[in-house]
Amino acid sequence: MLTFVIMPNTRKPRPLLLFYILVVYVLIQFGWWAFLLVRQNNEVHNAQVELLELRVNYGEKEKANEIALKESLEKKLHKEWMMVLGEGSVFLVLLILGISRTRNSFRKEAEMNERQKNFILSVTHELRSPLASIRLQMETLKKRELPKEKQEEIQNNAIEDIDRLNTLIENILVATRLDNHLYILKKSQGDISSAVERTIQRLQPVISKDHVMKIDVQADVNAEFDEVALQSVLSNLIENAAKYSPDGKTILVQLKKNSNGINIVVKDEGPGIPDDEKPKVFDRFYRSGNEETRRTKGTGLGLYIVKNLVTAHGWEIGLRNDPSGGCIFEISIPKS
Repeated sequence: MLTFVIMPNTRKPRPLLLFYILVVYVLIQFGWWAFLLVRQNNEVHNAQVELLELRVNYGEKEKANEIALKESLEKKLHKEWMMVLGEGSVFLVLLILGISRTRNSFRKEAEMNERQKNFILSVTHELRSPLASIRLQMETLKKRELPKEKQEEIQNNAIEDIDRLNTLIENILVATRLDNHLYILKKSQGDISSAVERTIQRLQPVISKDHVMKIDVQADVNAEFDEVALQSVLSNLIENAAKYSPDGKTILVQLKKNSNGINIVVKDEGPGIPDDEKPKVFDRFYRSGNEETRRTKGTGLGLYIVKNLVTAHGWEIGLRNDPSGGCIFEISIPKS
């Protein structure tokens, strides 16, 4: 049996290496240009002073005028130096800013390419795993005579795999529509408490297999929202909490009305998120780089979808670590 291992590419992108070489060349040329210009000004100044001395020696100028002319030439040289220094400084500052912006663009492009590559690998795995599982389950039902209870168990497992595929495909479609500004919210005034409870009920059978679901939803809370988008937001947050929480831990889903509006909280008891990664978790294709996270399944689209759908509603989402352990995502819905 052959095993293929995909090794990470640790080499720097070739365009970035060529860019660094070009930067070094430009800086060397800039220094050489400044040196030649200053030397030329000095040579011109010295030649003018020598010519002035010759003219005085031949009696063409008086000694008093010689001093005045020398002072004039010194001022002119100083002014030329200041001009070279000023224009050179402006050019150097603009050059450094341009180099910095270009370098950042290269790095962002390289990071995005790496994320896209990881996304393709993740999607391939996420598609193949449930398909292989469904095929195995269907073959088992076809070839073997099983008790009714076992048949129902296999059928339920197949349905879960189909739901997993459906969620993955839906996330890809939603992310594509968001990227192309084609996602249109269909908001209406309604009971957001009931909508949250319906989403939890749909997810609870799967999540409760490995985790404890704690639900704290205040009844009869009204808001203006798109129910399909809200379901996508809650589904991604709850599945994200389950993904990074150890088995047997509690996942809290809470909805409360307060003086400022409505708060929806999803809390897990996982390892939390490092502070330097918190600004990045809502980026498209981003997945935390530590080893524990890399072992988890995912495509890096869930929180990206959450952020965009929450923002499209005019709401806000915050992220913080719980001092007792775990991560808290909090959606703030302002008063209408």
